[in-house]
This record gives sequence, structure tokens and C-alpha cells, in this order.
Amino acid sequence: MKTSSELQAKLRSIDHRGYPAYKDLRGEYEFGGYVLSIDHVQGDPFAAPSRLSVHVPMAKAGFPKEYIGEKVKRITFQDHLTRLFAHEIRGGSFIAKGSGKSGLLAVSRCGQEVLERTACRADEKKIIVRFEAGFPANGRSVNAGELEKILFRILPDCVRKSLYFSNIDQKALASAIALCEDQQYIRDRLPQMGLCAFIADGAVLPRQSGVSDKPLQGAVPFCSPESLKVELVLPNRGKVSGMGIRKGVTLFVGGGYHGKSTVLQAIQDGVYNHIGGDGRELVITDESAVKLRAEDGRSIVNVDITPFISHLPNKKDTTHFTTEDASGSTSQAAGLMEAVESGCGLLLMDEDTSATNFMIRDRLMQEVVKSEEEPITPFIERVNGLYESRGISTILVAGSSGSYFHVADTIVQMKEYVPLDITAQAKAAADQFAVFRTAQAEFPAYSGKRCPKPDRRLLSEERIKIKTFGKDEVALAKNNVILRGLEQLKDEEQTRALGYALKALEEKQFNGMRTLVQAVDALEADLEKDGPEALFGRGEVAASLARPRRQELFACVNRYRGLAF
Repeated sequence: MKTSSELQAKLRSIDHRGYPAYKDLRGEYEFGGYVLSIDHVQGDPFAAPSRLSVHVPMAKAGFPKEYIGEKVKRITFQDHLTRLFAHEIRGGSFIAKGSGKSGLLAVSRCGQEVLERTACRADEKKIIVRFEAGFPANGRSVNAGELEKILFRILPDCVRKSLYFSNIDQKALASAIALCEDQQYIRDRLPQMGLCAFIADGAVLPRQSGVSDKPLQGAVPFCSPESLKVELVLPNRGKVSGMGIRKGVTLFVGGGYHGKSTVLQAIQDGVYNHIGGDGRELVITDESAVKLRAEDGRSIVNVDITPFISHLPNKKDTTHFTTEDASGSTSQAAGLMEAVESGCGLLLMDEDTSATNFMIRDRLMQEVVKSEEEPITPFIERVNGLYESRGISTILVAGSSGSYFHVADTIVQMKEYVPLDITAQAKAAADQFAVFRTAQAEFPAYSGKRCPKPDRRLLSEERIKIKTFGKDEVALAKNNVILRGLEQLKDEEQTRALGYALKALEEKQFNGMRTLVQAVDALEADLEKDGPEALFGRGEVAASLARPRRQELFACVNRYRGLAF
């Protein structure tokens, strides 16, 4: 390994040369308390920034070993260090001057969720932090003096302030670790308590705006109805109370703007742990929960939607349903069956974003259009069977149809952001209105085993490039996968990881004999062992990634138009 002095000498030797001379700097350099690795050098000052990483021996960093022992603690520890390093490095960005992206310093921008990222990786031996830097240039010539400023003045100060235990706010780190322990404690106990979600009293659910995920100041704190209140004694926080949402079918109703969708949003985001101060730290949901919505125009390949749609008038096969341009009802039916395939244990639905004809048929419509003339069996007739036969619970938000009162086990009214348990009175009112439907005791059998074949056109590409367009779209070579219907994706780095995951599945897992479940299981095993870095195989980590959930892996594959069976 080379020394920092050798890097400094090499840097000065290429000053004022053509920009490609920077590539001679690639390699690892010893800086005393850490190793600097220059992993990739941009080819042009206007190109994507260079990729670097800092490797700090754990013995020198001095962090307690128990912070990396359990997975949930390690991920929280990594997240906390990423935030600390990001805070320091943002202050040093563009201090060095030059053309193009000269002087840029950047690391992953963490949101309110705690996600496993490639930006930081820690084990008992060392801490690795990966970041980007714009190597300075005058025009298209090397500006060695400005890069020397970054590597020998700005960066060492950032490392010193954020990656050594003796220099950070130790209480803040201990608090983050304690919070994650409490969150995991609740998550582990949901099943044995017969719950699919928990919302703590005092939680702040509303967000600042549609573009800010931070808590709304002055919002009404959540307060559970007494009839639904449960108590837990957490390892660190001690006794807490809140609303336990029982397994089965739960319905949220209420007037417009009274908080129904806000509660559902908090529940769907409760599949992730959140940082302290978010307001939703103790909103914990079954981590396999899937938020379903209608997605007109999406691609569907070989999905059995017969539990919901069959005997179409054009004789189209719904056992192996395929379309390039799904309707609202077929897209939601397919999304639900795909969620079942992914191992989902909880469905989340809002009637505002659902296809009405998929969700319900009222009594008058059933009188006029007989069931044998209607290809769609609405969700309301399947929701109880899903739980009784498959163990899949549902949380549904509705504001226009009282028919759901007949099928719900628990009914909660949101009134000025305060939840009220109205199950008894809603059921009593529902008894005054006859329900006209065919009883569906069991969720019917369906063809659930699909064996994807590799996409030969994709694999024939000389180089499979991956590009993201915000959080809602990823391109694999020239194939764009639209993900805007996946409301539980929280970060563009998750979207980028889905692109790499799809590439890995196509290259290594899809063979026409292995089922999609088996293929994703194999990829998940690699991710569990090596984190998101597993998506790159050996060699350098080529991009900043955040690990997506299993459910989004399935969803991305199912929206890929090159999918073949």
C-alpha cells in the first residue's frame, strides 16, 4: 500500500496536465488513522464525480463492539455514521474550485427511514464510508492544488469528526441504537400479540407537505381508543401504549381531511424503522405489508388473476393473464396476486387510489347485472377469505361505501385526526341494510408457481447500463421499468438497487426451471450475507444503493416488460 506522501508527490507531478492524468491516482493510500481508496476517476470534469472510500480500522475508530453485533444495530450504526459524515462533508463541498463538478463532495442523503446502504459498511474489523468527489480542473486540465486541498485538508477533518468514537456525540449514537432496539422489540412481538401494526400514543403522523417527509409542527398527537389500546414494556423506553391493529380486516372511515389517509401512510411506512424526532418512531408494521393501488397501463406477465377476474367475454386466459396495458381492475388484481406470491402478510388499500369495480359492486348493480354476467369478483367478497384461508390481513381506508362494514372486524373512525372505535355502532347500523352478495368462505386455489426465463435480448447487450429517473423509474439497458405505483419505495438509491437486482436475477437466477420465489430467495440470501454490495459481485462498488424490501424486488420484476415465462 502506498503512503499519503506518495499520493501528494504523484498529485503534484500531474499538475496542469490533461484531465485523464488523474486516473494515475487510483489505488489505496495510508493516511495514518485511515486508508483512502480512490476507486474510480471521472474521465472529464463535467462527468459523474469520482468515487472514493475511506477505510477506518475499528480498533482505531473505537466504537463499542455491541453496536455491530446484531443486524438491526449494525444497520442503525451505519446509518448514523453516514449522517454524521454527510453533515461534515457537505460543509466542505465546493470549497475547492474549478470547472464543471470541481470541488463537489457528496455522500448518500438519508431520509427519515433507516436503510441499509452501500454508503457505509461496518464490521468487527473496519468501517468503510463511500462518497463522491469532483476532481478539480482548470478547463480540462488537472488542478492538483485544489484536489490536494480536498484530500489533505477537508477530508481528514471530516473523517476525524465523524468516524472516531471519541470525537462524536456519543449520547446521540447510543440513543439511535436504543431506539432501534425498541423498534425491533415491537416488530418481533406483533405476531404473538395477534397484531399486524402498532401506533404509539403521542406519535405525530402528519407530514409537513407532499414534498417533505418531516413531521408537521403543531399536529394532533395520536391517541388510541381505549378499546384498542395495548401496552408494551420496551427494553429502553420502558412502558408505552398505543393502538394495536389486530390481524384480520380493519377499516378506517371518516370525513374528508380528517386523517384516514394520513394514518394509512404512516402504517405503510411503518415497515421501516425511523430516526428519532420523526414522530413515527414507534409506528411499527408487519414488514411484509404491501400497499396496493390501481396502475392503469402497467405490464402484466403470466399472472393467475382468476380469484378476482375470470370468464372474460373475449375468452382471454386469466389463469396466465398477460397484457402490455392493464386496466385499473386487472392491474390491482395482478398486484394483489403478485403480493401473495411475495409472501405478503398484510394488504393496505385506499379506495381513493383503487379501481372501484375491483373493490366493490353495490346491491343495485348486482340486481341489474347478474353475477354470471360480471367477470369481476370484487375484493369485498374475497377479503375475509384471504385472511381465513391465507392468513393475509387487510387495512382499508374508505369514505364513500358502508358496505365494508359487513366484512370488517374492526372499524375506526378518524375525527379531526383522533381515532374512535365505532365497530359496535357501525355493525349495528350495517344490520339494518341487507347485503347482497355470494358468500366466499375460502380463497380459491390459483396457479402461483412461475418460472422466469432469461431475457435473451437483454443479455445480448455488450454492457447493461442502469439508470434511475428519480424514485419512480429505473432503466435496464433500454428497458424502462415504471415503479411509481410502489408507494413504499422511499429512496432513489432503493430504486437504483432494484435495477441492479433485476440485472442479477436475469444473469444468474432466471433459467426457466427455478421459480420466481426461489430466484428471489437466492438473491435475498446474498443480500442478507453481504448487504447491497452483493449486487456488484467482486470488485468495486459502482453506485450508491439502499436495500429494497423483498416485496419491491417482486414488484420490480413483475413490471419489467422483458419478463418471460
